[in-house]
Amino acid sequence: MVSRPPAFCPDCGDSLETISFDGRERERCPDCERIVWHNPVPCAVVAVVDRTAPDPAVLCVERGVPPGVGEWTLPGGHMEVGEEPETAAARELAEETGVTVDPDALDILDATTVAPRDGKHVVTIHYVVDRAATDGEVIAGSDASAARFWSPADFEAANGTFRPVHEERFRDAAAWFE
Repeated sequence: MVSRPPAFCPDCGDSLETISFDGRERERCPDCERIVWHNPVPCAVVAVVDRTAPDPAVLCVERGVPPGVGEWTLPGGHMEVGEEPETAAARELAEETGVTVDPDALDILDATTVAPRDGKHVVTIHYVVDRAATDGEVIAGSDASAARFWSPADFEAANGTFRPVHEERFRDAAAWFE
């Protein structure tokens, strides 16, 4: 399995050919006769909601690395091999914001896909948690240029920009505990 469209066999290095299999076009090695599966990459995200603010505010990070440098997202990223989605969400939250949470405290908010970028397809599980269930002070991690809580009204007033999909989940999370 590969996360981007394959051109060569990962076993023998031969060029791949396109065949029809299971009603879809697939890439296959003519030498090994092996189909090289092109599957989506799983990601996990967590929205931490501070309900003690005048308006519910959601913890966001400003991307400091490509793609989307300068755009805001909910903290999250790729799952590791052998990692449960809620564990990945908690790990990514700590890495990107310094805030920790017990994975068992997370509730599922949504699951989404985004349009492929350079042939990479992503499936994301979005979680939500009350700030009261977390620990730690907010600090931007190594791949973020900033981390902070935003209410929807404050974000609009600042004219910020979200990565695709994140703005809708941001607004859903802000309304989650109402």
